[in-house]
Amino acid sequence: MFDREVVMGKKKLIIGAAAVVLILLAAALVIFKFVLPGSGQGFPGMPGAGMGTMAGGAAGAGGGRQGMGGAQQEISYTVVKTETPHKGDVSVTSSLTGTVEAADVVHLYAKAAGDVTAVDVSAGDYVEAGQRLMQINTDQLASVQNQLDSAEVSLNSARSNLSRMQILYNGGDITPQEYEQYTNQLKSAELQYESAKINYDRQLSYSEITAPIAGRVESISADVYDHINNNAEICVISGEGEKRITVYVSERMMQHLTVGDALEVIKNGKTYGGRITEISTIVDSATGLFKVRAELENTDEIATGSTVKVRLVTDKAVNAMLVPVDAIYYSGGDAYLYVVEDGIARMHYVEVGLYDDQVAEIKSGLNGDETVVATWSSNLYEGAHIRLYDELTANDNGAQAGAKAEGKGSGRPNGGNAAGEPAAQPAGPAPQQ
Repeated sequence: MFDREVVMGKKKLIIGAAAVVLILLAAALVIFKFVLPGSGQGFPGMPGAGMGTMAGGAAGAGGGRQGMGGAQQEISYTVVKTETPHKGDVSVTSSLTGTVEAADVVHLYAKAAGDVTAVDVSAGDYVEAGQRLMQINTDQLASVQNQLDSAEVSLNSARSNLSRMQILYNGGDITPQEYEQYTNQLKSAELQYESAKINYDRQLSYSEITAPIAGRVESISADVYDHINNNAEICVISGEGEKRITVYVSERMMQHLTVGDALEVIKNGKTYGGRITEISTIVDSATGLFKVRAELENTDEIATGSTVKVRLVTDKAVNAMLVPVDAIYYSGGDAYLYVVEDGIARMHYVEVGLYDDQVAEIKSGLNGDETVVATWSSNLYEGAHIRLYDELTANDNGAQAGAKAEGKGSGRPNGGNAAGEPAAQPAGPAPQQ
C-alpha cells in the first residue's frame, strides 16, 4: 500500500514537471517570434530592438525606417544624356562605280570600205589637228578617179571646140545659134568636171584619215593590209584638258540629282572633286539605269578609262526634325525612342525618315518640345527612373571644388585647425554590445 502511494506521488511529480517544461517551451516560442532577427519588431528595452534595413542597405538603430512586412527596396537610376529635337538638314550619300573619260573625245569611223595601206600613229601618241593617221584605199576611189579623168577630157574637148568656133563665128562662117550650141557644151562639161572633182575629193578624204582635234590617241583599230568595213571604228582621240566621269544611277536616285550637284571621286586613296553636267532621262538599254556625267577637276594623274569610286548625295531632307541616331530603338521593325517626363522614361513610337551616322529624321511621333534620351542604354525601359549625366557631373565637380577649397583655406595638410592640430579623423566602428 505504501509502495503504491509512493509510486503514484512520483508519477504526479513527473507529470507536473512535464507540464512546466511545455509551458516554458511555449513562452520561448512566443519570445522567439518577437525578437526574430531582421523582423524589425521587438520588445522595448531589449537588445537589438528596432533593427531594420535602410533603403540604401545600411542597418539603422532605434527602429527601422521600413514599415511592417519587410525592408524597402532600393530605387535604381539609369544615367543618360538628353537632347531636344532640332531642325536641320540630313542627306544620304551613295557609293557608285564610274568610268573616267576625256572631256573631249572623238571616235573616228570608216566612211567607206577599203584596204589599209598605211598607219602613221600608235596608241598613246599625241597628234595635232589635221595630222594624217592612216591611209585607206577605198573601193570607190578608183571609180571616182576614172570619172574625174573622163570629165576632165570632156572639159578640155569642149574648150577646144569653142575656141575654133569662136574664129568661125567672128568670120561669119557660122550662125549665132551654132556658136551658142558650142558655148552650152562647154558649160555642161565644166559642171560635169566639178561634180566629178567633188566626188573624188570626198572619196579621197574617206581614204586619208586625219585627226579632227589635237590630243592623245587612245586606241587604233587597224593595221596595214587590214580590210575595213564601212562604219567600223578605227581610232579614238581624247582631247587635252579636264576629264569627265560617267556613272549609272537608279530612278529613285536620279529624282534627287540636279545639274551642278557636287560629287567626289576616289582613286588610289586620293579624293577629287567634280560637278554633275548631264543627267539622262532615258533608260540605258544595256544597264537599265540612267546615265549621269560629271566634269572632274585636277585629274590629270587619273588615266582615261579608269574605274573609280564615286560618292554623291542621292537623297536629302531639308529643315527636318532631327534627333541623335543613337536615340532610336527598334522592335519588330517599329522605331521608338524614350522621352524623359518628370524623371521617368516614357516610350514614344516614331516614324523615322532619312538618317546618317549622326542624326535621324523624325517624320511623326514628336512635336519637337520633348526631352529625348540621346544615349543608348540596355537599362532603359518604360517607367525607368532617370538621372541626367550632366547633373551628376556638375554635382561631382562642385563637391570636389568645395573639398579642395576647404583644404586650401586651412593652410595645413588634411584641413588642420588654426592651432596646428590635424583635423579629426573619422571615428572607428562602435563596439558591439
